[in-house]
Amino acid sequence: MSADDSPLGTASGPTVRRGLIDRNGGPDRPSGPSAPPDGLSIPRAVSPAEIPPDAGPDHSALFFNRELSWLDFNWRVLSQAYNERNPLLEQVRFLSITASNLDEFFMKRVGGLKRQMGAGVIQPSLDGRSPAEQLALIRQVVLEMHGRMSDRWEHGLRSLLASELGMVVCDYAELEEAQRTRLHALFRSHIYPTLTPLAVDPGHPFPFISNLSLSLAVLLRHPKRKTRHFARIKIPKSRSRWIALDEPNHFVPVEQVVTEHVGELFRGMQVEGAYLFRVTRNADVRRAEEEADDLLKVISEELRERRFAPVVRLEVDRTMPEEVRDLLQRELSLEPADVYEVDGLLDLGDLARLRDLGRPDQRFEPWEPVIPPALLWEGESEDVPDIFAVIRGRDVMVHHPYESFAATVRRFIEEAAADPRVLAIKQTLYRTSENSPIVRALARAAESGKEVAALVEVTARFDEKENIEWGQLLENAGVHVTYGVVGLKTHAKAALVLRDEEDGIRAYCHIGTGNYHSGTARQYTDLGILTCRPDIGRDVINLFHYLTGYAPKQKYKNLRVSPGVLRTATLGLIEREIQHRREGGGGRIIAKMNAIDDAEIIRALYRASGEGVEIDLIVRGLCQLRPGLPRFSENVRVLSIIGRFLEHDRIFWFDNDGDPDVYIGSADWRRRNLDDRVEAVLRVDDPALKRRLRRILDDALADNALAWELRPDGRYVRRRPGEDEKTRDSQTTLMRRALKKRRKAEKPWDILPKRKRRKRT
Repeated sequence: MSADDSPLGTASGPTVRRGLIDRNGGPDRPSGPSAPPDGLSIPRAVSPAEIPPDAGPDHSALFFNRELSWLDFNWRVLSQAYNERNPLLEQVRFLSITASNLDEFFMKRVGGLKRQMGAGVIQPSLDGRSPAEQLALIRQVVLEMHGRMSDRWEHGLRSLLASELGMVVCDYAELEEAQRTRLHALFRSHIYPTLTPLAVDPGHPFPFISNLSLSLAVLLRHPKRKTRHFARIKIPKSRSRWIALDEPNHFVPVEQVVTEHVGELFRGMQVEGAYLFRVTRNADVRRAEEEADDLLKVISEELRERRFAPVVRLEVDRTMPEEVRDLLQRELSLEPADVYEVDGLLDLGDLARLRDLGRPDQRFEPWEPVIPPALLWEGESEDVPDIFAVIRGRDVMVHHPYESFAATVRRFIEEAAADPRVLAIKQTLYRTSENSPIVRALARAAESGKEVAALVEVTARFDEKENIEWGQLLENAGVHVTYGVVGLKTHAKAALVLRDEEDGIRAYCHIGTGNYHSGTARQYTDLGILTCRPDIGRDVINLFHYLTGYAPKQKYKNLRVSPGVLRTATLGLIEREIQHRREGGGGRIIAKMNAIDDAEIIRALYRASGEGVEIDLIVRGLCQLRPGLPRFSENVRVLSIIGRFLEHDRIFWFDNDGDPDVYIGSADWRRRNLDDRVEAVLRVDDPALKRRLRRILDDALADNALAWELRPDGRYVRRRPGEDEKTRDSQTTLMRRALKKRRKAEKPWDILPKRKRRKRT
């Protein structure tokens, strides 16, 4: 069985991590619900209860646990690190993503559960579990996940990099004397001066340990007094973690260099041992926005508070003596359940940087997003299509990363900033890229005298500092900057351009599913529509009046905005499908999103399924809905697609007895999106765009390469083509389709069979 067929087996022979594979190479799979029952499934975190025969629609057993469902998503990401269909360096990248995801999970979700426990919260989760019960289950899963991640690196990818690419991550002990001499010189000149050893004794309190930093716990002995001492050294991040050796593509981790020479920092003392550890701090800090006089001040204080927030996880090298673990655990106010032993490299998230040092031919084939045919031009001639003229002619839908963000959305804002006819630009900014061209364009527009307003969401988790800086840059350029609606997070993706034209002022709009971020637009699948329809323009104008002023009771024709309207509208659309089914119609719902956890929406879907409505959900991440349950969800199917691009677009299709209502927008079917955020979802009326959206949905539903089917017991099983079935990879299909459209627009003869090609005339 190949590693591709067994996602959490290895392609490099027997592994040696204790508790998973025995040292003789024989199988020693974990028992219980995590054990994969077949070669196409993966360990599962969720462990749903049995459903009693008399269970009603509110019974807790009808729901998967939210936190454990997210961990199941991370299992699917980790499986890509075992997938031999992925280039070797991409397997390394997926392992890095898995580790980084887990870091964020501890900061946000585990931190939140611990905060609930500290506050004495006894409210159970949707599946009926207390915070303490959830934390206990999370630990069981994470212990196994930690082990599998380390095992994949230490006994799989590391050796494969060496054997197949000549890319060797060395242990210091393996180096030749000449290499050690050169590393010692590097240590003395570049590393030693940056290190700050911090002793712990009555005169030196236990030092502050920063979030996600690598540290050395050093045990020392005074040779004359025979006393023992403890010190901490932070591994520097000023240089790359991967120190290049004189031999090409050979590296050694910086922490091993520091460990080898740690004695030079404690002259006159004997070093008994040096052991790596790493802490993760809680990022789930609650703020009181309603009482705040200055939201920016509140967020700045929160950032300082988060820096010193309680530790929620301690990772230690497995060789660390118990006395050192006990000291760290005591000083960091941790329980034994918060400590995770790592057998191998700590902080696998840094493998992303190592992957970037490898050969390009062992990554995914580069993908260059295409320019949509409607906006295509050749050279710098006078025939370059005016983007506003194109949008006046028809609505333009763009699908990133298959189609270019720079040539569409970014161009829309940049041309608006430079166009003398443009009077005003308004835009939401939830997350944006470093040196953002969008922000620079808004600043230029304001400096040229245009009216520019930006809603900068300063509560976007982990981007608060950057967003405050962007807001201040825009304010300095004369942009009217607001920092969100008090008590809500503004997650809507909208831009508005007001242009003075011959027949009056016309509103041009962009409504999308993703952030105005040039980097993620090349990695995330997102949709957006550029339009100048007057009815949509009025909606977007009203949306910005709500965001920048006091107008919470706005009315919208084509937008469905949360909080309030979006929930009601969604429930109404589901109910309408039920009525169609009762009246003899088809009843059909297809929805593509990142996650679903809203209890009211899930119960409505159960009710629709019970009436015979056919429901397909394409949910990348966590899913609390249990599909395929007799009496409740027999007609519900759930897929998750994990591939080279992060599935991020949201599409909602309600068949409406053959006259479908179709929506795209920023909101998942999650309680936070429907109640705690400002979201905007747009109804798509153009028949051609509806057909295109349905094709995207059908491609996803037909996928048998990247898709995982969710079973009623919580298992995700990867689809594979049948014996005579063609492989259908939805992301590859969309790349090929984009290229085909591009070739057809540029040179239609290029896509004809060779025997039918004609000369260009």
